Parts: sequence; structure tokens; C-alpha cells
Amino acid sequence: MAPTNFLATNPDALEKAIATEGESLVKGLENLVRDVEHSGGELIVSLADRDAFRVGENIGTTEGTVVARTRLYELIQYKPTTDSVHQIPLVIFPPWINKFYILDLKPQNSLIKWIVDQGYTLFVVAWKNPDQSYADTGMAEYVQSYVEVMDRVLDLTDQEKLNVVGYCIAGTTLALTLSLLKQRGDDRVNSATFFTTLTDFSDQGEFTAYLQDDFVSGIEQEVDRTGLLSARLMTRTFSFLRANDLIWAPAIRSYMLGEAPPAFDLLFWNGDGTNLPGRMAVEYLRGLCQQNAFVKDEGFELLGKSLRVGDVDVPICAIACETDHIAPARDSWRGVARMASRDKTFILSESGHIAGIINPPSKRKYGHYTSDAGFADGWQAWRDQARHHEGSWW
Repeated sequence: MAPTNFLATNPDALEKAIATEGESLVKGLENLVRDVEHSGGELIVSLADRDAFRVGENIGTTEGTVVARTRLYELIQYKPTTDSVHQIPLVIFPPWINKFYILDLKPQNSLIKWIVDQGYTLFVVAWKNPDQSYADTGMAEYVQSYVEVMDRVLDLTDQEKLNVVGYCIAGTTLALTLSLLKQRGDDRVNSATFFTTLTDFSDQGEFTAYLQDDFVSGIEQEVDRTGLLSARLMTRTFSFLRANDLIWAPAIRSYMLGEAPPAFDLLFWNGDGTNLPGRMAVEYLRGLCQQNAFVKDEGFELLGKSLRVGDVDVPICAIACETDHIAPARDSWRGVARMASRDKTFILSESGHIAGIINPPSKRKYGHYTSDAGFADGWQAWRDQARHHEGSWW
């Protein structure tokens, strides 16, 4: 109901319309029609210029080779650029809610390029964007894919150990996989790193409204009908968590002021979402988010095992972000505190869910915090004793 959301009561829009003799309104209408057509009849405002980037041309350009391909993913190998190479390979599991190239936007802010420049043999999973034929694909298939990827990497590198990284929901699934490997007596993982990862969902924070039975039941009806939790529905849901930044302000600029969306790599990626398989989405929402089964004694049932966060005992590093509204730092810390690892490092990066992770040292824009408080006395004790460091956590 803010006056600025309406043309008749937005002074900037009226002033520009007069100054441009109505041209700004014509362009705004063109932008509106373009967005409706692009979204199949729904109104979803464009956050970035869709024509400004081409993956593999001016975004996602670090050279890699597809070394494995299955129904659910492609595995990309990136060769180190240094003369000497670390022995243990590194595998990154990005979230399958979005495309993997968030880690490789441009050379200046590419985590993938930075890692290979440090001498690591790097593998990155590019997940399939599922269609209706994936309706019955569940969390079990994703966990099995993690194990398959690890098998393939160890075979390609002729190593017995590997280091692994999981980002957001892929970090949650990595923790499930580590529990499974522990119960199988498999010690292939040398260390694990979690980016903005939740494993303890006891405090649902800003997502509380979206995790009530009526909302989740509505999602179940949607996936029963379509077989998918669509990227479009997820985009709208996440946008309403930051409505001023992701809905109203861009709509005013585009539709009332007639401005073209910016050529911004991160926002371009943000608009390039993927669907979720129906079964996987419901298992995640019901079993992990609502029931919080992974941290309970009975565990999260998967692949014939009861998986528990307390099974995770490999050396771990977790990076959370100070203003993250998707995986709040306090909640991320709480899950790490429950893990059995004796070697645990927690880093708090400034900024949010994406910018706090994609934070190259060259920019010196956001700093980070570390603390010697440990995990015994709660989040606030860790935060009170944290020390600020200039520059990127990388």
C-alpha cells in the first residue's frame, strides 16, 4: 500500500512521465508486457537484463571438461593452473535450486577460477533441471549421486581421499551423505566445507509462514498435479522474503520509470532458476524442515539407514553470512554445533546468502569474523568473542 507503488501517487514516476512526454510510460508498458510474456502469463519482474549474458561466453567461462554424465547431473573437471598441485582433489556440490555458475560468474569474482589458481584439482557438479519425468526422484537419488560423484573423482585422480564442499541445500544433503558414509564405515572424505547450510531446522525464522501445514499441503497438491516444484513458484516465494528489494523497487524502476533492468551478473543468475522434483521437494519440506528429523534421535530415514547430524565426524569448516535471510548464521551455527567432529571451524562472512560467499579477495568489500569461543556455550558466546578480519574469507 506504499504510495510509491502506484503511478498516481509516485512523484518520481509522474515527474519523469512529464519530462519525457510520456515516453517513460510507454517503455514501462513494454517492460511489463515483456515480463508477462516471459513468465507465461504471470507477472514476475525482471531483475537483470536477460540478453546481457551468455553462459560460456561472458559468464561461466572458466575452462572445464565434462567427465561424467548421468540422468541427474554432469560432473565438470577443472585443471589447476599452477605448476605444483595439491594431492587431494576438491569436489563442490552446488544447490540444485539454481545453476552451478554462481561459483563462476566472471573471472574477477569466480570462486572456481580462484580455487584452480591455488593449485587444486577441482570437480563441480552441474545438476539437471528436472521436468515432469523426475516426479518420483527423491532425496535418496541425490544422496546416491553424491556417492557416485565421489567414486568417479577418486577413480579419475587415483586418490583414496577427497575434500568436499556443499552450498545451501547441497550442504544439507552433503551432511546426510556424510552420515550415511559414517554408518557404512566409509572414510573417503578428508574434510567437508559447508556454505550457508542448515541442518537443524528447529527455528524456521522468516520461513515459518511457508512451512505451515496449509502452505506445504498446497505445495504437495501442486507437485501431485505437475510432478514439480517449479522454479517460478520458488522465485516468487523467495522474492517475498525481500519484497522491497526484489519486487517493489524493481517494478517501480521498470514499469513506472521505464528503465531497463541492469546488466548484473548475480541478478542474471538469480533469474535462471531450476525446478525441483516433486518427491524430493516434499521429503525436504516435511522430513527435514517441518519434522527436523535429521537432528532427532530417530533420525531421517533414507536408503535403509537412520541418518543423524551427530554422525558427522570428519573435519569441517562452515561459512555462514551475517545478513543471510535464507540460512541465518545463528541457525547454521546450531547445526554445526550438533556435529561430532572434533575439528570444527566456523566463519561468519559479512553480507548475505550469495554476496557473502562470492566475495573475492580482490574487492576487499566484505570482511569476516572468527571466534575462539568454540561450540559449548551457545551462539551468542561465539558471536560476543568473534574478531573481525578485513577482506574475504577465501
